[in-house]
Amino acid sequence: MSSWGNAVKISIFGESHGKGIGVVIDGLPAGEKIDMEELLLQMARRAPGKDKAATPRLEKDIPEIMSGVLNDTTTGAPLCAVIYNTNTRSQDYGNLLTTPRPAHADFTGYIRYKGFNDIRGGGHFSARLTAPLVFAGAVCRQILSRRGIKIAAHIASVGTIKDSRFDGVNIPDELMDRLAGTTFGLIDQSREAEMRELIEECRMSGDSIGGTIECAVTGMPAGAGSPMFGGIENVISSVVFGVPAVKGIEFGSGFSGSELRGSQNNDEFYYDGDTVKTRTNNHGGILGGISSGMPVIFRTAMKPTPSISRTQNTVDISEKTDTTLQIKGRHDPCIVVRAVPVIEAAAAVAIVNILAEVNML
Repeated sequence: MSSWGNAVKISIFGESHGKGIGVVIDGLPAGEKIDMEELLLQMARRAPGKDKAATPRLEKDIPEIMSGVLNDTTTGAPLCAVIYNTNTRSQDYGNLLTTPRPAHADFTGYIRYKGFNDIRGGGHFSARLTAPLVFAGAVCRQILSRRGIKIAAHIASVGTIKDSRFDGVNIPDELMDRLAGTTFGLIDQSREAEMRELIEECRMSGDSIGGTIECAVTGMPAGAGSPMFGGIENVISSVVFGVPAVKGIEFGSGFSGSELRGSQNNDEFYYDGDTVKTRTNNHGGILGGISSGMPVIFRTAMKPTPSISRTQNTVDISEKTDTTLQIKGRHDPCIVVRAVPVIEAAAAVAIVNILAEVNML
């Protein structure tokens, strides 16, 4: 399925090398002003072709809004936006229908769609489809911002090189705003040179590298979400796993919390004036699937970009033989860098839906 959501729904369409890609957003409140300059800033953060750490494929990623907005304001009708593909090199992918790339969806897509799937640039499986998601997230984050809710993420790690983590209790607005407007988001900016050096080393050797992204949502009101299958973790995860290359997600103390005792992992409550807070935030702002009012914090694991230029072993499906493959085309040596605004967008779409479902939007 390429559609998601209950109270607010998104439907993403298109292929990497088709005429265009886009999204339809249904259920947005009417009367919401859309700042196009801010929206285009978010699109530019994800757009390729502007950094050595990313693919050299240059796409402007300027969305054309077809419906749902009048005078820069939402009308309540479905908001549809199209992003035209302008810089494709489909000839680079001609051999992939029968010789699937390792760690890619070429093989599984071939089986699932009986060989009719569009393999050019990965088709509908491509990370190119995250551009419409970023558009939807850019709209949603503006709606949330007016309600005092901020969303920002940073590169938590590239390989084994790690950035500092968010302070789970106190995340300054200044830090959130800085991260939400940069293309190489780090809390400790002194780590950038080392990360870039590793990414460049991988690029020059025809390889790639993975990493992690940490995302925070501040200003989240207490009481949103539902238990069991409608929890905040469930909803955020369901969108985040729609982002190609995501292989894991954890909230709060996550897997490291499993190594602690309850006395270490429990977050004790206290009153700050009339507001109940916790002194620590190992629960990541979520208890029983419902927001506690503390910052919502989660981390995602991104696998290395599978398209590398080194010769790899694969199979020839038409001949039913083993063979080798050298991948052509333009690919990110580290998908983590451009995925930061995508994870933010996924969080924004999820939070808008969560709040709308309980009439808190």
